[in-house]
Amino acid sequence: MTDTTTTKTRVNRPVWADLATSDAAGAREFYSKLFGWQVEVSEDPQYGGYGLAKIDGKDAAGIGPTQQEGQPTVWSLYIGADDVEAVAQRVSEAGGTVVAPPFDVGDQGRMAVFQDSVGAFISAWQAGVTGGAQAQGANTFGWAELNARNVESAVPFYERAFGWTTRRSGGDGSAPPYIEFLADGESILGAQETPADVPGEVPAYWLVYFAVDDVDAEARRAVELGGNQLVPPQDYPGGRFAVLIDPQGAAFAIFKSARQ
Repeated sequence: MTDTTTTKTRVNRPVWADLATSDAAGAREFYSKLFGWQVEVSEDPQYGGYGLAKIDGKDAAGIGPTQQEGQPTVWSLYIGADDVEAVAQRVSEAGGTVVAPPFDVGDQGRMAVFQDSVGAFISAWQAGVTGGAQAQGANTFGWAELNARNVESAVPFYERAFGWTTRRSGGDGSAPPYIEFLADGESILGAQETPADVPGEVPAYWLVYFAVDDVDAEARRAVELGGNQLVPPQDYPGGRFAVLIDPQGAAFAIFKSARQ
């Protein structure tokens, strides 16, 4: 994240998403072809081969190699903070775990990695040189969704850690409602119960969504590029979406809102 024109972090809102992957070069090729990203890899050894995915010169997301043996290939979500140490304290008090205590990322900013009360990983980002993603529109981050068993039990954690409130919609006797997390009354993220047919060993996780112009075309393109469809394109009350797996095994989703 290197946009020096913006140093203010959007506090308690999603500000960044990045991919840690077993094959950074392969992932850069896949996403560059799928989303039209131009990925610039830092030559500074302190960043460990981390690459910035850009659209029209603006930061959209990050792609970097895994740094430890056994580290999964996965997309991660970052929440903006004005004091990452204070967030870490609230996470602990709310029943979460500080996996990586606050640390500097060069002069770019300061971050920490947490597990919430149901085991899903989520990170915090405090601005240094940059406050987070700048690119908007098609092929950029647009949403993220917590998937967990007994997802309602995670709500108090996020209310305490980030000050979010919630709104629920849908649901009936056979299905739980969909949960939206709100910041200052604005819907910013979602949460839903893990479907019963998902294997029990699948942990709670945040699924990152990218906005696209054509869900069906992008899903076909992902398969052509070596990915797979986990959930084929289908409608939801607010638009259309699909869940995909990249060639290295990371799950992500694409969507188009009915408002687009």
